[in-house]
Amino acid sequence: MTTGAVPEAESGRIELAIGGMTCASCANRIERKLNKLEGVTATVNYATEKAKVEFPAGVSPEDLVATVEAAGYTAELPAPPKGEGEGDAGGEPDDGLRTLRQRLVMSVVLAVPVIAMAMVPALQFDNWQWLSLTLASPVVVYAGWPFHKAAWTNLRHGAATMDTLVSVGTLAAFGWSLWALFFGTAGETGLKHGFEFSMTRSDGSMNIYLEAASGVIAFILAGRYFEARSKRRAGAALRALLELGAKEVSVVRDGREERIPVEKLAVDDVFVVRPGEKIATDGVVTEGSSAVDASLLTGESVPVEVAPGDAVVGATVNAGGRLLVRATRVGADTQLAQMARLVEDAQTGKAQVQRLADRISGIFVPVVIALAVATLGFWVGTGSGLAGAFTAAVAVLIIACPCALGLATPTALMVGTGRGAQLGILIKGPEVLESTRAIDTVVLDKTGTVTTGRMALVDVHTADGVDEADVLRLAGALENASEHPIAQAIAKGATERVGTLGTVEDFANVEGLGVQGIVDGHGVLVGRPQLLAEWSQHLTAELERAMAEAQSQGRTAVAVGWDGEARAVITVADQVKPTSAEAIGQLRALGLRPVLLTGDSETVARTVADAVGIDEVIAEVLPQDKVDVVKRLQGEGRTVAMVGDGVNDAAALAQADLGLAMGTGTDVAIEASDLTLVRGDLRAAADAIRLSRRTLRTIKGNLFWAFAYNVAALPLAATGLLNPMIAGGAMAFSSVFVVSNSLRLRRFKALNGDTAPAPAAAAPARPEVEPAR
Repeated sequence: MTTGAVPEAESGRIELAIGGMTCASCANRIERKLNKLEGVTATVNYATEKAKVEFPAGVSPEDLVATVEAAGYTAELPAPPKGEGEGDAGGEPDDGLRTLRQRLVMSVVLAVPVIAMAMVPALQFDNWQWLSLTLASPVVVYAGWPFHKAAWTNLRHGAATMDTLVSVGTLAAFGWSLWALFFGTAGETGLKHGFEFSMTRSDGSMNIYLEAASGVIAFILAGRYFEARSKRRAGAALRALLELGAKEVSVVRDGREERIPVEKLAVDDVFVVRPGEKIATDGVVTEGSSAVDASLLTGESVPVEVAPGDAVVGATVNAGGRLLVRATRVGADTQLAQMARLVEDAQTGKAQVQRLADRISGIFVPVVIALAVATLGFWVGTGSGLAGAFTAAVAVLIIACPCALGLATPTALMVGTGRGAQLGILIKGPEVLESTRAIDTVVLDKTGTVTTGRMALVDVHTADGVDEADVLRLAGALENASEHPIAQAIAKGATERVGTLGTVEDFANVEGLGVQGIVDGHGVLVGRPQLLAEWSQHLTAELERAMAEAQSQGRTAVAVGWDGEARAVITVADQVKPTSAEAIGQLRALGLRPVLLTGDSETVARTVADAVGIDEVIAEVLPQDKVDVVKRLQGEGRTVAMVGDGVNDAAALAQADLGLAMGTGTDVAIEASDLTLVRGDLRAAADAIRLSRRTLRTIKGNLFWAFAYNVAALPLAATGLLNPMIAGGAMAFSSVFVVSNSLRLRRFKALNGDTAPAPAAAAPARPEVEPAR
């Protein structure tokens, strides 16, 4: 967050922007270096490229920056807040991505002809090798510079990652090719890369490996670019949260309304909120009454009735009348800002998964380098000559850097994410896949996830002799004239059931009770029983039982009367999605333990849980406490997936080991999650976990074979029997195998066999309480 450096430094807390990290092990290394400083506690997030640091009085922010730079990375102190027109803080990540894209495009354009000339004899014209050198040099030096720089940093700290493997292999291939071209016989006119499989020792003076050097860099840059695009979205949840709030507000000063930017709003200022407007900041209503749609923040579909003295929250929407609100909290103190901090803290504290390739490289690279040194020493010691010994040692390094390694993760991820997109599942990056294998608990938000999150007409209870169609035609017409969300649900349901509604005259809203008017000549009342009682229209015993039953189940019930009599009770409610019960069964089949998490009452939550087959329920949880529930489950040793759709779910989605957001929910929830389920169908959650696990298994298989082919060829290289054809053939065959293995993911099928959007929900669920009308 863009807070000023001085206040943060004085408080002993600071957030540094870290640059130069290429993998999760880099973040771990920086974290260890900072934590070695006396009294310093640091957490480094590879995804957001930030370090949160607490430090004592004897340590300055400049000391922290110097420590990071000494480790081989860059660090910047937080910038002061920017004014209007000063630019966007998101520019830097764009610049970094743009540079990576430039390196990728250049490497692909130049590497393709180099590979083609090396592998297709018909393209090997006179002096083709010099054109290959001309094209390959920028790829190895400029495009490959990030790998070489990272390898040098790793070397200084005694570590080895995939960057080390790429750098050592490509520089060895390029360096040997230069020696062969300028000092060997490879630069002679008429050189051909023949297709002979004989394994005879040579001094390597006519062997060039430019296609290996340029091809590996191009392939791995492609993987890094697509990963960087996903990683850059990690901070988008915070930006989306900030975008939720109002931008301007009408403040009442000296009896006049004045329009000002919301940043200039002060505590105790009184501001106006008109119907349909967002409430600018947290405050207390001083005048007026209305229904406030807080679903954006709370996730609950039932509108909240507010009157003078009631508290309201910034970024919620005024769905009814005009309100005057006195501001009680502004800026960083509001609930919206607190949620932004929760999301950021959860993202920072989330365990970073080191790439599989890095973990393997950490073992493989030292072994290969040791083998190359041993090979050199052995052949020199046996009197085979320095040229032959050096040829064998370099061959070991060259064969250890396969193109297939660069293809292993990006091809599987590309095919897996492509297939996921067809099924309505968006996967953000390879680290996400590694989280899915250990998941044992799935926490489900109720509203908008298990249920539709929308109020809908559920039932109509009529008095004796009253036709249901008449109730819907008259009450639906009257409610259609109201802006209240419950009224709109009744009007919509009535239209769907009876078609044409009646004509309304003399419509009036009775504050806090309901609505009244004349429909087709009938004086109609719709609202609380008190409204009907004021007109001496008392509910019959049967209607009272129907209303009491609906309220005991958490539904919202309204009374309807006309022409001097109470005629019916109409019930509206949120609804369980028709596919939710099936989805819970599919999640259980994957070995997952479902938990329902909601702010609703225990009774309402249990009703929904019983309808879909969930045993464990955590109810009456405040929006800001959902992240604490996830932490508690993790503290019990569970590996937690969270499925949600609201702003109130964003921090919990970020905190969970795996966050899944419903694509029908808010942008903030989607940005804070690891997987997005484009459709509102909960069954996609089971498909997402199955697809992620299948993709992870494919990546593991790809990495195994990418290394296995080359490990098998290492003895040939060490004995000096590896000629360019065998090296090229092994590389091509392993690459083809990896791509073919990845393409098998295209055959992945959803359990329900349907990729169409889910139909509208039909089974009833229950909102929390009956709001005032």
